[in-house]
Amino acid sequence: MTQPLFALSLGFGGVILATQIAFGAPQCDARDRVTALLAESYGESRQALGLAGEAGVMELFASTASGTWTITLTLPDGRMCLVASGTAYEAPEEELPARGRKA
Repeated sequence: MTQPLFALSLGFGGVILATQIAFGAPQCDARDRVTALLAESYGESRQALGLAGEAGVMELFASTASGTWTITLTLPDGRMCLVASGTAYEAPEEELPARGRKA
């Protein structure tokens, strides 16, 4: 049961590390500038959010029109950093069941 969760965590860690290597360092700026860039350049709007430990707030921005998505992390000092981005975003038609529950 914990093995899939560990693998998923390892996968997310790999994505974050690969993104930081690709960009050289996390790209951060004031939150209002980053959200404006995502909206104006890609048509992305916030689709989900969650707490990222005590480090900040994780947000998923995406556009069903362009299919692009971006994961950001807003730090306590107000800076927003790009964590990962990609293509082929699709909004789920149905809600996925919570862990341990059958659909």
